[in-house]
Amino acid sequence: MAAIKGDQAALGGANPSQSPLGALTAAALALPGLVCHTVQAADDQFEVQYGHYQEENRQLFGVESKFRPIEVDSLQGSGNLKLTDRVKFSFHYTQDTWSGATPVSTAPLDMRGNSTLNSPDGVTGATPLITSTAPLFFDSQLNILRTNGFGKLIGGVDNRLVHTLSSASPETRKQGDFKLGYEWDEAAVDVGGGISLEDDYESRFVNLGGRLDFNQKLTTVSGGLSYTASDTKARLDHDILGYVNTDAYTNQIEITGENGKIVHGNRKDWGAHFGLTQVLNKNALIDAGLGYTYSDGYMENPYKVVEIAFLEAATNRDYAYSGQVQAFLEQRPNVRHQLSGNVGYKQYIGAFDAALHFNYRYYVDDWGINAHTFEADWGQPLGRGWTVTPRIRYYSQDAADFYAPYLTTQQNYADLNRKLLPDNFSSDHRLSGYGALSGGITIDKQFAKGVNIGLGFEYYTHQGGLKLGGSGEGDYADFDYWAVNGALKVNLEALAASGDHGSHAHHQHHHGAMAPAGVMFDHMLGKGGFMVGYRYMYGSQGGDMLHGSNLVGDQAIVANGCGPNPCFVKPNSMAMHMHMLDIMYAPTDWLNLMVMPQFMDMSMTMRRLSGAPPDDEAPDGGGVHIPHHVENGHETGGISDMGVYALFKVLDAGHHHLHMGLGLSIPFGDVDIELRRNHQVDGGLIHYGMQLGSGTLDFKPSVTYTGNYDSWSWGAQLSGTKRLEKSGETGYRLGDIFQSTAWGGYNLTHWLSANVRGVYTIQGAIDGQFNQYIDQLGPMDYPMNYGGRFWDVGFGLNAMVPGGDLAGNALGVEWLQPVGTDYNGYQLDRDGTLSATWHYAF
Repeated sequence: MAAIKGDQAALGGANPSQSPLGALTAAALALPGLVCHTVQAADDQFEVQYGHYQEENRQLFGVESKFRPIEVDSLQGSGNLKLTDRVKFSFHYTQDTWSGATPVSTAPLDMRGNSTLNSPDGVTGATPLITSTAPLFFDSQLNILRTNGFGKLIGGVDNRLVHTLSSASPETRKQGDFKLGYEWDEAAVDVGGGISLEDDYESRFVNLGGRLDFNQKLTTVSGGLSYTASDTKARLDHDILGYVNTDAYTNQIEITGENGKIVHGNRKDWGAHFGLTQVLNKNALIDAGLGYTYSDGYMENPYKVVEIAFLEAATNRDYAYSGQVQAFLEQRPNVRHQLSGNVGYKQYIGAFDAALHFNYRYYVDDWGINAHTFEADWGQPLGRGWTVTPRIRYYSQDAADFYAPYLTTQQNYADLNRKLLPDNFSSDHRLSGYGALSGGITIDKQFAKGVNIGLGFEYYTHQGGLKLGGSGEGDYADFDYWAVNGALKVNLEALAASGDHGSHAHHQHHHGAMAPAGVMFDHMLGKGGFMVGYRYMYGSQGGDMLHGSNLVGDQAIVANGCGPNPCFVKPNSMAMHMHMLDIMYAPTDWLNLMVMPQFMDMSMTMRRLSGAPPDDEAPDGGGVHIPHHVENGHETGGISDMGVYALFKVLDAGHHHLHMGLGLSIPFGDVDIELRRNHQVDGGLIHYGMQLGSGTLDFKPSVTYTGNYDSWSWGAQLSGTKRLEKSGETGYRLGDIFQSTAWGGYNLTHWLSANVRGVYTIQGAIDGQFNQYIDQLGPMDYPMNYGGRFWDVGFGLNAMVPGGDLAGNALGVEWLQPVGTDYNGYQLDRDGTLSATWHYAF
């Protein structure tokens, strides 16, 4: 999905930190690290945010594309901590998973290939590959003449254009950055850095910034410098070999055997920023900024191509030229100078107890892009902790000098003379002239001092006709999208200032040492208690394959791992990352209510099995995909199923405590995630274990006992998952789960404890199978190879902050080591599971 990456200016110049839209689009589209922000006097604060971005269908002249539009699921976490009165530390983590189809080129509608006018297999939405051998016909003004799609003129001019779309398997980007700052009374300095990683793109950045207050702190100047180094390693696989001309990148292409080429490119970016903020009066301030970026190196998007018609003069009086179409990787200048300036105004309006924000930004570069951005929002408190903020944004840009939807050249392709082609060319619609209008609303609720939950929605329309002065790109490039997000923010300093350090609520539900980090539902709150928490889990599998509890080699897997069919590939490694919010409230002493939303991402690598049949013997064209499976890791990510639970107190007698839980897992996670589809055969659904949810409504009961004496604590829990539906929307049902666990803990100090526990788990095999197409190439594609019986031993540490502003914060970590495995069927061996938790109760 790196085809989606692009330039910040060509996407409206969005700042990733400013809006849900920016967090979802600019996160992957804008180069990270170029804008410096100095460390401000911030509270101790943690924030987690989930967002979903989805495009609407593109204009394809009545033809419905078989590709799904782009979707993005994004998770962000950040924190600001005061290490001392002067030293501050902040961190930020973002991961987003992209899937769906994106334009890779633009072409005349008549480049539909040898197909009927309404065929979904033509250029109007199925493939970037122009497969027709029939020529295009042009009049003397190079207008395209209408044909029947088979090279026969039917009369009239048809200059309509269309985006050609290409889909990819889901891809996940992860970025982490930090900043360390020191503050004086009227000045501050900070240094930071980070890294952004994708399968085909890696970027590392550092920045230095500072600020100075004067005029009794009514005036602030700030500035910063940044440096970013980026590396592109983009695979041009078998789908486009022999079709796309890559001659311009001969020195940057690595041949990767039978399956493709890799385009290598390096890029460096240097940035500088200067800002000024002036307080006008007690109700208003103005701020302005100026930024400059110099970029050098590989600027291209390696997945974008330009269609070029090679024209030959005709003697036929019905047309002046005929042209054969070829595709070339886009070529952009290798140097770019970017300059931007902004001015903003903020006004408090006492009559409404509201605030008005307005900002204007101007951007210009030496590629010919001039852009204007106007933004405004109105923050309106409604009382009882509620705030509503509507916003509107308008953006307009001119096209890059080298932008062209497609090109024509009067020469024969067989005798190609590159000097007759432009030095630079791109049909990327983000470099075209267009305007964009978006509007949205955010609703925030402060539930308790220092705890805030927000929900946001934004809708965006991209149209050539919205460009300032008109003359933007044609309506073929118009599209809309929408974005939603939810955020939880906890201000620890505000909680501390309220005099409630969480200790009272903490002692209401913890007795002795805390339970291991991997145990859920281990405690209850007292009446009126509220808890927020974050839970992270990492699971890893790798190395050997097991049949039951026995190691098996490739030959056994080929012969028996796929039932009656031979296996061609096997998983080589698999990793699962789960992020969960714990939100708990106690309306009474005997009843606690919980909501636990989840975000999950997974990755898998595979290898060919030794002794497997030749690739072309794989069923249903699966041999086409085997190289893709082997050379490209599979990734999925997004929101998973959400749990809602009620905990009921059964016994609370001194050192012994017993409660039961009743819960439902609501199937929010996708269970129809697809691998890439190409022009030859549908890729089909990804493996069962890589889907994000169960697909069914699930009942999740539990019974938990805990005890304590002096510095010792212990506990035991029985829990289960019962699938309440016969199957999910894609035709199968995951196996039921039963788990028992017991643990013991000891307080090493008044704030640190250690624990050990044992876990036994039974999980049933999958019932049913996919009711949609799937390439069954390995054991992971067969329902019989899921579930089993597992024995694990865990070792953990827990810490409770005993005093200061962070008092009451609880942290835990546990490693769960497999000691026994008895799989159903053939599965990859387990490495272990890491759990880490944080929670705060008040």
